[in-house]
Amino acid sequence: MSKKNYAELCALLREAGTLTSIKSLLGWDQETYMPDGATPGRSEQNALLAAITHERRTSKRVGDLLGACEQDKALTRKGSPEAANLREIRRDYDLATRLPGDLVAAIARTTSQAQHAWKEAREKDDFAMFLPWLDKVMGLLRRKAECYGTPKGGELYDALIDEYEPGATAREIEAVFTPLRARLTDLVREVKQSGVKVNTKCLKTRIPAARQHAFGLWVLERMGFNLAIGRLDVTTHPFCSEVGPADTRLTTRYRDQHFTDALYSTLHEMGHGLYEQGLPKGDGTAKSLFGQPLAEAISLGIHESQSRMWENFVGRSLAFWKWALPKSRKFLGDALEGCKPADLFAAVNTVTPSLIRVEADEGTYNLHVMIRFEIERALLRGDLKPKDLPGAWNARYKDALGVIVPDDARGCLQDVHWSFGLIGYFPTYTLGNLYAAQFWETINEQIPGLDAQIGKGQFAPLLAWLRENIHRHGKKYRAGELCERVTGQALSPEPLMRHLRSRASRVYGVNEEN
Repeated sequence: MSKKNYAELCALLREAGTLTSIKSLLGWDQETYMPDGATPGRSEQNALLAAITHERRTSKRVGDLLGACEQDKALTRKGSPEAANLREIRRDYDLATRLPGDLVAAIARTTSQAQHAWKEAREKDDFAMFLPWLDKVMGLLRRKAECYGTPKGGELYDALIDEYEPGATAREIEAVFTPLRARLTDLVREVKQSGVKVNTKCLKTRIPAARQHAFGLWVLERMGFNLAIGRLDVTTHPFCSEVGPADTRLTTRYRDQHFTDALYSTLHEMGHGLYEQGLPKGDGTAKSLFGQPLAEAISLGIHESQSRMWENFVGRSLAFWKWALPKSRKFLGDALEGCKPADLFAAVNTVTPSLIRVEADEGTYNLHVMIRFEIERALLRGDLKPKDLPGAWNARYKDALGVIVPDDARGCLQDVHWSFGLIGYFPTYTLGNLYAAQFWETINEQIPGLDAQIGKGQFAPLLAWLRENIHRHGKKYRAGELCERVTGQALSPEPLMRHLRSRASRVYGVNEEN
């Protein structure tokens, strides 16, 4: 009977997963090709699908089957795939059953409309257009957090962080961010004091978007992204959408100058896509793991580690440019004529405080994340009112990065996340950087000559290592446990600081020790 119960439970999860994949497809379409006039209808579609999916995931039958499976010793044997599956199913079920269906539908409906409002407000640099929607979204998310409940000794924000990074709390993240912020600020100061001026002329050549797109597609394929079950499109804010088994969709954005902005956003989303393609989803049929936790990403911090690794540790390396620069001529023509790999390496590893997070260098990127963490935490607590967001944003950017924000389009309207209702998401970007750096040191220990392989365009060994050590496990292990299993140590900021200082030393001559 236990096998029968478990099989039925997995079948119900697969149905819910299929509904979620339909919603993902609608979301991808809304951000790429959907006409603007379709927004009201799309918001109703999203609300209905969210309500139906929630109903399926929280049904009494799912609860009964889960309870029965948890009583079976054969299914709960420590270390077994079934036990890990049931652990995560229980977690998801308990969280979902705390949310009323009307709230789930309201969040889906409101965020669908808010996304459209954000896009228009950003294009017109008009925060007032987005403000009513930000107010509504924050109100709904506060209700959601209250339904989840505040952990003992914690705060409402913890309930939302837990959706993206299970077990993490605002206090723990603050304890990591505070000393890390000080060390990053020191690095930025040392770079400035070095007096070195990096020549970035090779990045300023005008290259048509179509040529950049062709180059990006070629790099994706060479790195292992399977375009037979994936695609690359254009949007306002780059993202990766896992529509379903064998359907992983990436987006990027282009501008004529600074072709590396699009290249690195493409590599970033590809890292997410490689992780999704490496999870053991199968083909979505009854025999596959699709819909089960074992076929899902463990956390957004681990997910982000994959994207940041391919974008920065691979894509910004000298070895990458030794391989990519000669090959780029086939796609970019003579646009980079006269540029050398060392020129590009230095140009894409500058440490320069700037306005836009997704275009920020590695040395300052995490400061952008910390600003958002502070702001959304204050918004949820009610310490900061949505109407006061622009002023708070601008003040923090001046304080942390020393830059003056000229307008809201390049300020508080630059990210899509809050229109999606993704509060608690931003800290995972820095957690991802920390995980990526720690994994990278272990990878280099276990794959001798990795740098030389990258210099020859040989990415298969790296991808195979990630498939074996990260991707195939799904949610079998929690993020911290996976990190310790892979690297032998708990998560630490030291590998990331070693990486950042090593790059800054090669470009600016600063001390590698801090």
